[in-house]
Amino acid sequence: MSVPRPARLAPADVLRLGAVGLRARRARIVLSALGIAIGIATMVAVVGISTSSRSDLMAQLDRLGTNLLTAEAGEDAMGQAVKLPKNAVAMVERIGPVQHATATAEVDARIRRSDVVPEERTAGVTAQAARPDLLTALNARVHRGVWLDGARERLPVTVLGSVAAERLGVTRPGEKIMVNDVDTVVIGILEPVELVPNLDRVALVGLPAAETYLGFDGHPTTVFERSSDASVEDVRAVLARTVHPGNEGSVKVSRPSDALAAKSATDKGLTTLMLGLGAIALLVGSVGVANTMVVSVLERRQEIGLRRALGATRRAVRLQFLTESLLLSALGGAAGALLGATATFAFARVQGWTAVVPLWSLGGGLAATLVTGVAAGLYPAIRAARLHPTVVLNAT
Repeated sequence: MSVPRPARLAPADVLRLGAVGLRARRARIVLSALGIAIGIATMVAVVGISTSSRSDLMAQLDRLGTNLLTAEAGEDAMGQAVKLPKNAVAMVERIGPVQHATATAEVDARIRRSDVVPEERTAGVTAQAARPDLLTALNARVHRGVWLDGARERLPVTVLGSVAAERLGVTRPGEKIMVNDVDTVVIGILEPVELVPNLDRVALVGLPAAETYLGFDGHPTTVFERSSDASVEDVRAVLARTVHPGNEGSVKVSRPSDALAAKSATDKGLTTLMLGLGAIALLVGSVGVANTMVVSVLERRQEIGLRRALGATRRAVRLQFLTESLLLSALGGAAGALLGATATFAFARVQGWTAVVPLWSLGGGLAATLVTGVAAGLYPAIRAARLHPTVVLNAT
């Protein structure tokens, strides 16, 4: 006579059996799943927000260009301020790959709102002389009014940076300010200059006007140069000695887009920190799942004993409780992924970014919940399977 072999549960039966345990304890299940959801939501949101930020930054760099170099006058070996040659821009334009070169120059001038304001109260606004082609070189734009041209650069007019206009209380073109003792008409207000933010705090006048009204000596302070992306490093290598031959050590060459790239690196470090916090939250959630499953085993000893007495194998009991743990974790993971994606889209919309939620972050979050479910449910499942039906039923 052959010994009958125990029947195996079909996968669909295992899922239904695991779901029964969850439906019977809904409040506890929701609270346990919440811990998993918080961890996954944190991780998905952090990845999504940082990715959206970097995507916006890369689009910003593409728009502004990464091929802008600046050469700025520094100090000599004796610590004395160095003046760049008057023909510095012309010399830079002779470098083969250079597509565009221009310059600005600091002007010794006091900027006041009106002549009734004491001379020492300049509102933190300085003056610089600029060429008409400056906006083209910097990809900058005028927010209100007009920019300097061949005629206006000779007149006592100025274009204010965005911060300078705010500090001086100038809201529209046509208003007047005092540059030294010269009544100067504001003809334009710039939008923020992202690559050269120090221009936001200055009043820009034309080079001829600066020479006529402000005693400007014609020496530029900063030279701006654009070349093709492929030749940026080659131009960078020769820019200092081209701008100031024989005294290149006193010229500081920089690439303004590097500052924005550094911001991206900083964001990556912050993202790593936040992912660590999300992992901690996920760990706490997994402990909650494990606790729920252990308590469930203790509360359902009679059910386990009855199932064992009716022929359920230890393997079937293990699968039942492991499935409950997986379903519980998957419920929290799905909710967390949805919350994280929603938070990313909401934050990106507030910031004016294009929301980007990498699919790998959603898939990775769900995979993490399954691993958490297995880890959290393994011990309770083994413990439930070890319960002997006779002992359990006698105890009840």
